[in-house]
Amino acid sequence: MEGKYPDILTWPGGQLDFSLGCIIMGVLNITPDSFSDGGDFLDTEKAIEHGIEMTGQGAAIIDIGAESTRPGSKPVPTEEQIKRVMPVIEKLAAKIEIPISIDSKDYRVTKAALDAGAAMINDISALSTEKMTALAAERKTPVVLMHMQNTPATMQVEPKYDDVCSEVLGYLLEKAEKAQEAGIEREKIFLDPGIGFGKTLEHNLELLRSLEVFVNSGYRILLGTSRKSFIGTLTGRKNSKERIFGTAATVAAAALCGISIVRVHDVAQMADVLKVANRLRL
Repeated sequence: MEGKYPDILTWPGGQLDFSLGCIIMGVLNITPDSFSDGGDFLDTEKAIEHGIEMTGQGAAIIDIGAESTRPGSKPVPTEEQIKRVMPVIEKLAAKIEIPISIDSKDYRVTKAALDAGAAMINDISALSTEKMTALAAERKTPVVLMHMQNTPATMQVEPKYDDVCSEVLGYLLEKAEKAQEAGIEREKIFLDPGIGFGKTLEHNLELLRSLEVFVNSGYRILLGTSRKSFIGTLTGRKNSKERIFGTAATVAAAALCGISIVRVHDVAQMADVLKVANRLRL
């Protein structure tokens, strides 16, 4: 978003530089069942190695999650999530200089992750509890507030909207206002329209066609389209790992519209996309 915030966002736990345009959040799922990379990085050492690799490839943030939020997924017990993320965050934070984000809606998981070295919160429930909101305010961390209709277990069961863009944006603006009232600084709030989270193919496409509406909202925007099923539907690529080019199209579009962060699996390839798309926008 041009002219609204300084190019560099700094807080006690890290720094993000938007001076060249859109930046990358690299996905690191420590789960057995995530839709695209489930099981790939369940081993702690493999997860750490991949986090270091993504950092070298151009990621500005590593986003670590221990609970799959794919359509139809079931909740993972808190203690199991903590068991998965703690050793990875503790060791990875000591090896990389970029911020680690915890992808969680669970207060205890998030607190444990921040205590272990994470410096950012990515919450698909948009800080739905007072404890999570208070935690983010107390730690002065950046937060990602995402829109989701219903829960991961039910979100793709006939999602409906009268006007998907206005409803999603309205929800996010309301959540952002509540976050600020709780003491979270406006410049540390990122909004995520939640592509694929309670949306049909047409809902997703309408949101992507309307990205500038979100960019002009007064907040920095994060977009997560990487390898998602709507790309598979459009391209015929059933294997999620073969959706790199479809993902690249959405990443380029996002950068050209002024999106601040793209959350992706294929960091090296998307870094190249952004090197070109960001220059086209500047």
